[in-house]
Amino acid sequence: MKAFILAAGLGSRLAPLTNDKPKALVEVDGKTMLEGLILRLKSVGITKILINTHHHSQLIIDFIKSKEWEGLSIEISDERGELLDTGGAIVKATAFFEGQENILVHNVDIYTEVDFSKLEKQHRESNSLVSLCVRDRDSSRALLFDNNNKLCGWTNKLIGEFKWVKGKKEDYKSKAYSGVYIASPDFARKIPFKGNFSIIETWLKMAETEIISAYNDSTEFWFDLGTVDKIRTAESQLEKKKRSRRFLEKVASEMKLMSQEDLLKTAVILPNKRSV
Repeated sequence: MKAFILAAGLGSRLAPLTNDKPKALVEVDGKTMLEGLILRLKSVGITKILINTHHHSQLIIDFIKSKEWEGLSIEISDERGELLDTGGAIVKATAFFEGQENILVHNVDIYTEVDFSKLEKQHRESNSLVSLCVRDRDSSRALLFDNNNKLCGWTNKLIGEFKWVKGKKEDYKSKAYSGVYIASPDFARKIPFKGNFSIIETWLKMAETEIISAYNDSTEFWFDLGTVDKIRTAESQLEKKKRSRRFLEKVASEMKLMSQEDLLKTAVILPNKRSV
C-alpha cells in the first residue's frame, strides 16, 4: 500500500497560524501535522508517499528536502497553478495511482488511530473500488449507507439537503466521514470529472456503477485539527494518553520485581478505574 497526503488546502480556519505557512506545517503535539502523519505511515510499512501542495507550496517542498526520510520515497503533486480540490487532486495524481498497490488517501489535518491494515483487508474482501473510513460522531454533514454497507447518499443536516445515488432511501445509516479512505489502483482513471471538483460528488456519481463502501472506525482517538481550539483539544487528550501510558509502564516495571506472593496480594487501580 502507498499513501497520498492531501495537504493543499488554504487552512483558512487556522488563521492566523496559516498566514505565512501551510496548515501541514502547523505543529500538533510537538511535530508538524505533516511530519507526524509521515512517521505514522512509515510505522505501518508505507514507504511510497505523494503530497499535494498549493498554499505556501514551496515551504512544504523545502521542509521535505530538509529532512532525512530513510526508507521513504516522497514525491510532490504541485497545485500552485490551480487548487484542484479533493477530487481534482486525485485526477492530477493518476500516474501515482497506477500499479498493483492500493492507495491510502489521508487528509493532513486529521489525527486518527484507525488500523490501516484492517481497513485494507476489508477493502480487498468487499471488492470495493473505494472504502471510506467513517465514525459515529456528531457532524453537520454525513455520508449515507444502505444495509449492505454501500454508499447510497449524502446529507447536510443543517439545511435538510439530501443527495442520493439511485433515488431516495427510507432505510439507511448516517456516518461521519473521517478524512481517510483507501482506493484501488484504477480509481483515479475511472473518475468521470476533470478540473476542480469535490471528492464527495465523485463518490456519489461513481457509486451508481462501482462499490463504494464504509469502514466503521471505533478506535478511541480521532481529531479534526482544522482549528486552533481543536488542536488544543487534541493535544490535551494526547497528553493524557501519554501520561496514562507512562503510568502503566511504571506499574508493569515495578510488578516485574515483585514475588508471586506479593503479586497475589496487590491490587492496581488503573486510570480507567479497572483493577488488576
